[in-house]
Amino acid sequence: MQKNTPTLILLVGPTAIGKTNIAIELALWLGTEIISTDSRQFYKEMNIGTAKPSSAEQALVTHHLVDFLSVLDSYDVKQFEQDALQSLYKIFQQKAVALATGGSGLYVKTLCEGIDEMPDIPEDIRNQLQLKLENEGLQSLIDKLKKVDLHYFEQVDLYNHRRILRALEVYHATGKPYSSFRNKKPKQEDRPFQILKIGLSRNREELYQRINTRVDQMIGQGLFDEVKALYPHRKANALQTVGYQEVFPYLEGAYDEREAIRLIKRNTRRFAKRQATWFRKDSEIQWFDLSGREALAMNEMKEYLTQRLNNRAQ
Repeated sequence: MQKNTPTLILLVGPTAIGKTNIAIELALWLGTEIISTDSRQFYKEMNIGTAKPSSAEQALVTHHLVDFLSVLDSYDVKQFEQDALQSLYKIFQQKAVALATGGSGLYVKTLCEGIDEMPDIPEDIRNQLQLKLENEGLQSLIDKLKKVDLHYFEQVDLYNHRRILRALEVYHATGKPYSSFRNKKPKQEDRPFQILKIGLSRNREELYQRINTRVDQMIGQGLFDEVKALYPHRKANALQTVGYQEVFPYLEGAYDEREAIRLIKRNTRRFAKRQATWFRKDSEIQWFDLSGREALAMNEMKEYLTQRLNNRAQ
């Protein structure tokens, strides 16, 4: 599958859809390496709750941007862009194709298009919104975001208070919705490669059953103990995510274990729905349905990639 221009293959889809297994099979077939675009798998201390590729899986295929940060590290999407491109260029020194996979839509978009330059935020606006968060709770900020920027509201992880705050900071500082600043087009010299996007889907019943099964497996693997060990750092940005935010209140006695598990499953289903909505808006994605037909879908993906890569080589 040689070609003149390097190609990045993006494998996307909601949580629990089956990206990890398919990414590894495709990477082995293509003879390449994997870059993670899952913002939760960056962190060394978060293993069970992020469904991170196992040590055995990582031994099969080289993974980049997995287990390279601590939850105490400050890290943002701009730094991710730099690290991901550096990893990508390193792969392209020896490979004609690279594979990236993950369900974090913003990180996928940033890898493809770059990150927009945002306006400076006056300190008083930042302090006012932080005070509102502390006094009125996150829901008050979510409600405000829905009113002033419905487009971003429908895309953002509503459990990530820092992203909610950031969007409202930009709105109050400029009077314009945060989404209006997120239109940057990549400079060709920054991304001298071509992109193929593959999306994975399943019918809702099958996906939701996979989510419930995965959560049960995480509990059996020791998710509660993992979260308990991270409790002293519960305010860290990395931990403002599904699977961790539901356990912290349990540890504080807010509800019992059964309720914590119910909330993890419910919120994971909601998260998967938002991820699917985000990716469905991208007309460049070629979708493959895995519902009860994974082997057939894999063959279809390989045929599609063979055709597209051969066409680009001509």
